[in-house]
Amino acid sequence: MSSGLTLSAIRMRWNEVLDLVEKRDRVVWIAYFDARLESFENGRLTLDFSDSNKLATGHDYQEARIRHRSLLQGTFFDVFGETVVIVEK
Repeated sequence: MSSGLTLSAIRMRWNEVLDLVEKRDRVVWIAYFDARLESFENGRLTLDFSDSNKLATGHDYQEARIRHRSLLQGTFFDVFGETVVIVEK
């Protein structure tokens, strides 16, 4: 069953998600704030960090993102009322 949630709708409210993440855990916000929303299909939200990786100066947050992905997924649920799987490109 399709929820009707689209990538465009997620993009319009993504800052809401990030603001709530920041209130809950600033380290997790730092790890995710520069993600580009790549795609949303079948409940899977793909985040692209290729732009931020080009500019990285020794700070690789991939491990932190993996450890704290559940916080982002929970925050997404709080904003959209839907469960989503977060994946990285």
